Amino acid sequence: MPEKLFHNIPVDIINFLLVVLFSFLIGLEQRRHHIKEEFESLFGTDRTFTLIGILGYILYIIGPQTLLPFLFGGAAIAVLFAVYYSQKIKIQKAFGITSLVIAFITFCLAPLVYTQSSWLVLLIVVSVLMLTEIKMWLFEFSKKFDENEFITLAKFLVIAGVILPLLPDKPVSAEINISPYKFWLAIVAVSGISYFSYLLKKFVFPKSGIILTGILGGLYSSTATTVILARKSKESANNTGIAPAIILATTMMYLRIFLLALFFNAAIAWRLALPFAVLIVVSLLTAFYFAKFNSVQNTRQTQIKPVNPRANPLEFKTAIVFGALFIFFAFITGYVSRNYGTAGINTLSFVVGVTDIDPFIINLFQSKWNITETFLVIAVINASTSNNLLKMIYAITLGDRSVRMRLIAGFSILIVTGLLISFVFLS
Repeated sequence: MPEKLFHNIPVDIINFLLVVLFSFLIGLEQRRHHIKEEFESLFGTDRTFTLIGILGYILYIIGPQTLLPFLFGGAAIAVLFAVYYSQKIKIQKAFGITSLVIAFITFCLAPLVYTQSSWLVLLIVVSVLMLTEIKMWLFEFSKKFDENEFITLAKFLVIAGVILPLLPDKPVSAEINISPYKFWLAIVAVSGISYFSYLLKKFVFPKSGIILTGILGGLYSSTATTVILARKSKESANNTGIAPAIILATTMMYLRIFLLALFFNAAIAWRLALPFAVLIVVSLLTAFYFAKFNSVQNTRQTQIKPVNPRANPLEFKTAIVFGALFIFFAFITGYVSRNYGTAGINTLSFVVGVTDIDPFIINLFQSKWNITETFLVIAVINASTSNNLLKMIYAITLGDRSVRMRLIAGFSILIVTGLLISFVFLS
């Protein structure tokens, strides 16, 4: 019965009620937002905005085909707004036009309700309400931007949205089965992850502790984070947070590799999901044990300054090095695959662990060589295991004595787990 009654209501009445409701909500928000201001100084609140929405509705339904009444009405309101704004500047010495812009949006609700999907109209109304309410938050947020922030954003938009679409997707040669497009796509993917971790570190967690620093740093480079944290361990008499932070950086390495696989080769990504889930759980449990076991002793952990692995998330020199390694591994991987098959790739995966493994792994994800997905998954696991061995050497060499045994134990667990998983895939 209620459904039949609802269907019997004319569409014009429903749309009118929606316009009134949305206009009233916008006006009510304006009243709340300006609650501390003098009433005489306001442009309008709930009643004014509701009436503006109703006026827009009336002028729209008079001539929905030509829209002439609606356009002329909008022009008349614009004149009134201009007069109000000029007097506001003269009397109040205020130059803000937010309320006037919101009033224009309210006036346009009627054609939106009639011509657009309900979800879009609702999204517009919600956006207006939210943008008005978060004024002070946006003001505080803007203080965190330095003079180079938008230059960095512009660089990323250029490499991702301008250069990438212009590059050809044709292999440069038979020896290097990588096109300029895929080469640059790899740089965009890695830069995107590093830029995302940079934004998290600067804007979301600006005062992150040593544990969170390990997590955010590992999202960019677990090796660089391990080196920096290991060196930091010599700066404090009590550094029990270093070991779990370094292990968590490696946890993020597995997550980063999985995201890259999901981006370049979803089939391999889902084959990696289970082994990487095991490695992530093992690393999390190890880090949790180190943090919990030493929590009683941890009295000066906060004295260690947060670590930022890099100042510039889109460092040009870093991109050049990555590109050179990418091309090098594309050539080497192709050569080894043609001449030594899967056994050669398996051996190479252990060798590349002493370098940046991302170029090698991305080459595997984009490869068109005659290698089964199983052996590609094994090669990725072996490369990450080999890289863990390198990080353990860095950690015990550069770190303080107090963290060496925990790091040896933690990385040994991950290395043995990686080798066992690789063995299971081979069998």
